[in-house]
Amino acid sequence: MHKITMLGTGLIGMFYTKTLHGQRSQDKVQVVYSRTEERAKKFAQEWSIPRWSMDMEKAIKDPEADVVVIGLPNNLHQEAALIAADAGKAVLCTKPLGRNAAEAKAMLRAVERAGVFNGYLEDLAYTPKTLKSIESIKNGALGKVLWTRSRETHPGPHSDWFWDPEQSGGGVIIDMGCHCIEIGRNFVGKDIKPVEVMCWADTQVHPIEAEDHAIGLVRYENGAIGQFEVSWTFRGGMDVRDEISGTDGTIWLDHFLRTGFEMFTSVGRGGYVAEKAEGETGWLFPVGDEVHELGYMHMFTNMFDAMDNNIGPMETFYDGYIVNAIMDACYCSIKSKRWEQIDLEVWRGIEKTTAESIKKDYNERFLLIKEEKMSDGQTKLILKDKETGKVIQKIKE
Repeated sequence: MHKITMLGTGLIGMFYTKTLHGQRSQDKVQVVYSRTEERAKKFAQEWSIPRWSMDMEKAIKDPEADVVVIGLPNNLHQEAALIAADAGKAVLCTKPLGRNAAEAKAMLRAVERAGVFNGYLEDLAYTPKTLKSIESIKNGALGKVLWTRSRETHPGPHSDWFWDPEQSGGGVIIDMGCHCIEIGRNFVGKDIKPVEVMCWADTQVHPIEAEDHAIGLVRYENGAIGQFEVSWTFRGGMDVRDEISGTDGTIWLDHFLRTGFEMFTSVGRGGYVAEKAEGETGWLFPVGDEVHELGYMHMFTNMFDAMDNNIGPMETFYDGYIVNAIMDACYCSIKSKRWEQIDLEVWRGIEKTTAESIKKDYNERFLLIKEEKMSDGQTKLILKDKETGKVIQKIKE
């Protein structure tokens, strides 16, 4: 059993505590920290937490707690992680790891110098559908992954600090692009180096200084492309989808909004519908078990099982650092309007992966480009002559 210090009493703190008190039925939040007394007291009472505090260092160093979970605004992540590392506590941090790669790198160095367990709480990499997709890809079901697309959109975040780039580090990219980028890394292969990005972003709707819509491309050293689209301008709830295309297959995933649970009501459901739902009447898309669908259950199970077995979890501070470095390059690309190199001062994956084309021999003379069954029942072949380079077509006998 692990005893936990929970830093933060907002939506993410609530999701984390709800999950922790239910996932393995043995890990409990022992002390909760909030910046306001009213929220600290109410949260502790609601979740039967023995102690609360408005002193972050005191909460982290609570003698009964052995794990610190950071669910705070982005500008407080580094401070909290450094205190936890100095106290010798295992530390798990919500996304993004830092406001930028420099903060993330400082956090990574701190936990590694202290030798403490560290986990990056990237819940959307842990959804049941995502985990099964990653397993299928590793088993070769899609062949070589060529392209991934990850989309997360909704009408905007729930707390004021998200909208302030000084506290958050940016806008929708720092809020949700981090999800999409890490999902893409898992599909392409986290040992494959991301090398450059092209990103567009704008403030289309809200009167803020940060971007509320963005589209980006991440190019990997092996030639794969990871595409992301994120928005705070989407109306109709929260839309979370992924696509993966490989040489031998394709996967489409729909995690939220269209999950197979659709309801029409003219009078209202009479309760909570789902995160970021915009209404209570008409067509609604409730979610059966939100913490399960969004990956929280599998994420914390992986974290604490890894902790108990003295091994690294699927997502670590190192992964969070890589994501921050990619997002830094995205913000550079937005300004320059061109491809920008990703500056990875720390890289532990494969070095110098080559982007090789996939060639299939038809026979000694030709390469096979495509084989297709036509409407008349015949099979057409598109072939390339190995010597001349000429492309021809023929009907398969």
